[in-house]
Amino acid sequence: MLCDVTRAEYIGDYKLKIEFEDGCTGIVDFLHYTQKGGVFSKFRNLSFFKKFTVSKDLGTIVWNDEIDIAPETLYEQCRQST
Repeated sequence: MLCDVTRAEYIGDYKLKIEFEDGCTGIVDFLHYTQKGGVFSKFRNLSFFKKFTVSKDLGTIVWNDEIDIAPETLYEQCRQST
């Protein structure tokens, strides 16, 4: 089942509270993404990280229209956080 992200809120450090269309909510810590390299190396700049948006077209969180994370990945991480 694929659920789109409907809302995301920065709550501190590299953590976002994320809501999905089915009502599931949870907190995802993105700190580990800063170690992945590639496009995710931009997350090392916390100011850049904070400038995310929720794309209704993609159903997920995006950064600068160049970085996004699959909504199913975020959904699983949210379910694990509760």
